[in-house]
Amino acid sequence: MKITDVKTFLVDASPPGGWSGGGRNWLFVKVETDAGIYGLGEASGWPRVVETAIQDLTPVVVGEDPGRIEYLWQKMLLAMMGHGMTGVVGGGAMTGIEIALWDILGKKLGVPVCDLLGGRLRDRVRVYVHASTPERAHELIERGYTCFKCGGLEHPVRTVKTLREAVGDDIDLCIDVHGPPWFSVPDAIRVGQALEEYELLFYEDPVPPENIESLAKVARAIDVPLACGERSSTLYGFRELIERDIVDVVQPDTGRAGGLLQMKKVAAQAEAHHIMVAPHDGSLGPIAEAAAVHLMATLPNFLILEHMADDVPWRYELIEEFPLEDSHFIVPDRPGLGIELNEAVARAHPGGANANRPGPGVRTYVESRMSRRRLTQP
Repeated sequence: MKITDVKTFLVDASPPGGWSGGGRNWLFVKVETDAGIYGLGEASGWPRVVETAIQDLTPVVVGEDPGRIEYLWQKMLLAMMGHGMTGVVGGGAMTGIEIALWDILGKKLGVPVCDLLGGRLRDRVRVYVHASTPERAHELIERGYTCFKCGGLEHPVRTVKTLREAVGDDIDLCIDVHGPPWFSVPDAIRVGQALEEYELLFYEDPVPPENIESLAKVARAIDVPLACGERSSTLYGFRELIERDIVDVVQPDTGRAGGLLQMKKVAAQAEAHHIMVAPHDGSLGPIAEAAAVHLMATLPNFLILEHMADDVPWRYELIEEFPLEDSHFIVPDRPGLGIELNEAVARAHPGGANANRPGPGVRTYVESRMSRRRLTQP
């Protein structure tokens, strides 16, 4: 079997009512073979730019055996040597192709991808969803969800306190403050210490991830599990974060971490340091989510998977996702990833400007930068 082509689908997935960054795209990948078997993948990071990177990588993989996944990953890495080795553009491009290769191999052998990644440790993969108000939390509890992440950039402690009082102690809570550049180490420590009494599952990106030493200072000063890693790519991008035991939870993004095998390697390194894995999938589409479910079914140090409980209304026309019961995805038995892409629906929603174009949330961020103390009031 040989690879004959790599196709991409850039899909405008901006949710109703808009997105804080202005817009959002999903980038789907389809790797075709001369045997009539194809595989699906998904890439993130900077979708329109990553799409161009995938087009540049297509000649690197065409004509090759799709089952030689590690070989093809190394070949793509070498092809990008002059462009930087661990950036999200290259990582995203390799990710989209690599996931599709696993889908092909599973279909060829007639087994689900999780069986190729070591076999499942669990048949159900727990997810968390997003809620920052008691009203939204109670709505989601009625639908069976048992863990929420809130966005508390302006009043993080107040937001968590309100949610904890509303949902009680049986629901897990976590918070993401998104590591803004004006959220200083003293800010992050002060907020983290105030959050200790609320028994959080994790405190995500308390400071910008570019300076690992800043995160280490926060870790030494607070008693709340720290999570970080959605902006990192490949095993090399996670190495120092894990080796220095700075965080309690790593969050590789399934669309840009470098592929399922790279995520498996990151998870193995984290396991040796007793660090848990909770992939970042909040801005991704259903193909990356399906891939994450397969991988998380195999990891001994899996904690929880991010899930968008309500997304674009046509999401389930695009791909029929796995059954979701009591805040858990049911791991499928179908060959490969166990999903099919409705290409007509994908083409009906062509991608627009990149997801990080200035949007309504930018004004709040800029104004907050001018009054940083207001930003972190409890």
